[in-house]
Amino acid sequence: MAASLGSVLSKLVTYIIVVFFMSKICESSKHNSSRKALHWSSAGATWYGSPNGAGSDGTYIYRSKWGVNELNILYKMAELVAGGACGYGNLVSEAPFASMVTGIGPSLYKSGKECGACYMIKCRKHPLCSRKMVRVVITDFCPGGACLSDAAHFDLSGTAFGAMAVPSQQDKLRDAGMLQIRYARVPCDYSGKKVAFKVDAGSNPNYMAVVVEYEEGDGDLGRVDLQQASSSEWLEMKQSWGAVWKLDPGFELHPPLSIRLISQHSLQTLVAKNVIPIGWRAGATYTSLVNYL
Repeated sequence: MAASLGSVLSKLVTYIIVVFFMSKICESSKHNSSRKALHWSSAGATWYGSPNGAGSDGTYIYRSKWGVNELNILYKMAELVAGGACGYGNLVSEAPFASMVTGIGPSLYKSGKECGACYMIKCRKHPLCSRKMVRVVITDFCPGGACLSDAAHFDLSGTAFGAMAVPSQQDKLRDAGMLQIRYARVPCDYSGKKVAFKVDAGSNPNYMAVVVEYEEGDGDLGRVDLQQASSSEWLEMKQSWGAVWKLDPGFELHPPLSIRLISQHSLQTLVAKNVIPIGWRAGATYTSLVNYL
């Protein structure tokens, strides 16, 4: 009996050791994957907004949205939107973005398809550059000037631009105005945060538009589909602008609604089951239970 118990305990200890080391290997693999194959390229960099702000946190853009009048008829109207061309609104200044964001020139913005993509940047040539890598997220579009003429250009928030400086020299580096930097695409990692969907203010029972927030991995999306509770069919949504995806199916949608995401580069699929609930409200944000990492 004692021998049998000893054998069981030995196997249990072995199992615990194997599980422990496997978890460490997986953790190390995840950590190294974000550092593995960084392909560095050159770009110009400027900054905008307040020196310690999020760039687009104080700017507004006009866009069209759908409304419903007293006769329950859809109509189009203009709306003033804060937070830049990707549609993240005031989230740009909050964690996990935490003002470490950038507007981007047309070559990398790609008509909004790259909203949410993450990059490591660093500057080396200016004497006040720390040479340390800084991660930024695309949240805005920079359409003119150097953003248009450079092969690649980052119009950084004041916070992100200053983060490239040696300690206590952020303001002096910002005084440089324009820098030459190096940049590399990296996976987005929001430390366990789940994908969220903010229902656009113009949504109604016959029209659904959502801002997709906090996608890890690729960060950007190639396709978004929606499924009603009463159907097994996935309905393809269209990119409206920036990180906003819309569906105008021509009939009333029956919640709860599931949303399927397909990442832009790795083509990985993620399903947020029943994420838009019965009784959903326009303007509300609904957090899923899933993410890519």
